[in-house]
Amino acid sequence: MSKINLTISGCMGRMGQQLIKSANLNKNFKLVSLTENRVINKTFIGIKPEFNSENAFKKTNVIIDFTTPNCTFEILNIAYKLKKKVVIGTTGFNNKEELLIKKFSKKIPILKAGNMSLGINLLMYLTEIASASLNEKYLSKIYEVHHKHKKDYPSGTALMLGKGIANGKNKNFNQLIGKKYLNKKNFSYGNKINFNSIRKGEIIGEHEVKFSDNKETITLNHEAFDRSLYSEGALAAAKWLMTKKPGLYSMRDLLNFK
Repeated sequence: MSKINLTISGCMGRMGQQLIKSANLNKNFKLVSLTENRVINKTFIGIKPEFNSENAFKKTNVIIDFTTPNCTFEILNIAYKLKKKVVIGTTGFNNKEELLIKKFSKKIPILKAGNMSLGINLLMYLTEIASASLNEKYLSKIYEVHHKHKKDYPSGTALMLGKGIANGKNKNFNQLIGKKYLNKKNFSYGNKINFNSIRKGEIIGEHEVKFSDNKETITLNHEAFDRSLYSEGALAAAKWLMTKKPGLYSMRDLLNFK
């Protein structure tokens, strides 16, 4: 089988650098271009980073994007024109931006995930099952920890887990979003889903979903120890996306969770 031509956007970021390492070790891919939003005067695996452009994307089959929402839409506009596939690991999109991504997906295949980890996506699945199984007396809250460099909060993964709770209850997630705390030592349950985000050190990622009815507490959690689990998940997503028609997909589709 011929190798899949790959572009990594946001190549100087933490995930970008990890993706370069993982792609270089993966026999299914050939790295053909790297992009960044500033001039980089060095090469990686013989490739010099450049700005997002038609020229940067013309030889690629799929683009993996771990950047910012503004950059993601810059990429999508070019990918749409060139009919390129896109894996989106960027987080922090608002509702209007989420709808715009759906619009792009009508013409090109897009796989978007708040987290590329198999374990996290299993946690999402279990969260839905728990939420659906527990009655309305059980309140829920979500706690997450990331490194001090992460800007958005709650994390995309925390929001994804919140959607899992809402899906389990057959409710609209946006109507269930409660308070969003940052670096709070303790936080309470509420009638809606409260979130607490901790930003410290170099922690890769910890996520915890709690359900309680004041008589018992049920805790589902995941802790990441190696950033390569995200890059390897993104590469698996890119390979899977190669056979797909235009549409908006998730890691759940890839993993075939029912």
